[in-house]
Amino acid sequence: MEIWIFVVIGSVLAAFVQGLAGFGFGMVSLAVWSWVMEPALAVPLVVFGSLLGQLLAVGALRQGFNWQRLQPFLIGGIVGIPTGLWLLKILDPLFFKFGVGVLLAVYCSAMLLLARIPRVKHGGRKADGLIGWVGGTMSGFGGLPGAIPTLWCTLRGWPKDQQRNVFQAFNLFMHILTMLAFTANGMITSEVLGLFALVGPVMLIPSIVGIRLYRRFSDSSFKMVVLGLLTISGVMLLVSTAPKVWALLT
Repeated sequence: MEIWIFVVIGSVLAAFVQGLAGFGFGMVSLAVWSWVMEPALAVPLVVFGSLLGQLLAVGALRQGFNWQRLQPFLIGGIVGIPTGLWLLKILDPLFFKFGVGVLLAVYCSAMLLLARIPRVKHGGRKADGLIGWVGGTMSGFGGLPGAIPTLWCTLRGWPKDQQRNVFQAFNLFMHILTMLAFTANGMITSEVLGLFALVGPVMLIPSIVGIRLYRRFSDSSFKMVVLGLLTISGVMLLVSTAPKVWALLT
């Protein structure tokens, strides 16, 4: 099967999920693209698609926006991106993505089974900044800034608009910085630019459909959707990476 077919399928699925939940483009798209692309090609494409999806949904950030709540995440993320780029040069992102898949599949599925989702009330802004650093590191290393901050916002128990405002604005800012860093490091090649031109148009309709469906969810329903999507994303990451990890270990 031609690579462009995988690119289109991954883009459509990931754009819909991101429009609906405000995150998830990287995890969903990589579950498809990792079968046919090397990380050097897939990671910039993930960042581009995620950034475009966040820009399409930027109007949803106006309601409930709280700069003070977002600030520590952004500061931590800015520090984390160089850490991720450094790790990208010395480590294989495959094991990182496999580990993220295990974490999301196990932890988020357990949260879905609980009658009441526990809330994290301790740590304050320092803890938020630490989570931002983890997200920034994951952005520079694997183009996946949103998974841990999104889960953290859910555990904080904030209303759905505040949750989405924090992790969507965080993702938007991290993707802009990561794209600039990739460009400065020569990772945006002519082949990558050609794939950008393919991904952009096919994302538009599924992104808009997802954004409109989001407005119909209550706070409790949104939490279940977020945890469910994180669980599915974790399983998809495991499916796409486990065979390669097993092959390297045996």
